[in-house]
Amino acid sequence: MTADRGTPANPAARARELTRPGRLRPGDRVAVVAPSGPVPEERLADGLGILRGWGLEPVVAPHVLHRHPELDYLAGTDAARARDFQEAWCDPGVAAVICARGGYGVQRMVDLLDWTAIRAAGPKVLVGYSDITALHEAFAVRAGLATLHGPMVAAATFLKDPRTQESLRAALFEPESVRTLGLETARPLVPGRAHGVTLGGCVSLLAADLSTPHARPSARGGLLLLEDVGEEPYRLDRVLTQLLRSGWLDGVAAVGLGSWAECGPYEDVRAVLADRLGGLGVPVVEEMGFGHGETALTVPLGVPGVLDAGSGTLTLDVPALT
Repeated sequence: MTADRGTPANPAARARELTRPGRLRPGDRVAVVAPSGPVPEERLADGLGILRGWGLEPVVAPHVLHRHPELDYLAGTDAARARDFQEAWCDPGVAAVICARGGYGVQRMVDLLDWTAIRAAGPKVLVGYSDITALHEAFAVRAGLATLHGPMVAAATFLKDPRTQESLRAALFEPESVRTLGLETARPLVPGRAHGVTLGGCVSLLAADLSTPHARPSARGGLLLLEDVGEEPYRLDRVLTQLLRSGWLDGVAAVGLGSWAECGPYEDVRAVLADRLGGLGVPVVEEMGFGHGETALTVPLGVPGVLDAGSGTLTLDVPALT
């Protein structure tokens, strides 16, 4: 596999609407890959059962259940994980690539992907969150494709929570039915309403991606969706401060906040978010219900819409998929 490390596809200084892939239909083949951490076999089997119940035909990549011979937090070697992803994406018979889990490892394999081949394969659906944030950014910058920040096949939330399952199913098959997103818990941290194009994901991954070939230069003009897991308040402060100091948040249109699981008492996390984001002078909505929470809504990245702090909603201009 030859990696394309050249100029990103259509780079831009602001968040822009990206090419949306087509919706899924019963009978579609979907590839399940593990670009990050190893996958528990039992949870994978349960997740595949859900996909089959939707009428999909899941195809499991060869190394999904593997572990790196020395670094057991990785699902196989970097080359093997990259090859699985590349072959899945470039298979003309595959309509979507769905990640099995997050963890850590995308940043080790993303440079091995052949972006010329990925662009040539055309748009298709990519689903994942957490560590998959690095792939979402890469697909936006290198391929100009909209993706879905959504639950993964072997994630506990996907297996246990019917609302999480239905959010993904509807986004995949009936995207026009889920153009307004946000849980009942959503409320304004900073009031207001703004239009822009969605981007974001796990905030620590966004900060770690700065200045790489796969990162956009800023979130300018974007509706920035942020969440994280397992980061103490001072570490969230450090990550957000890095994004502020780098200028990456300059000109952002609005910020939507998801879950902050295992990040400490929410009142402490909320104080950091208000302190670091409140000075941007843009609407900020908290507890919207995407990310690592008990319910994980599927939200598209690269799609224009309106973030309304008053109603606690993200309303898309167009469906996530065509």
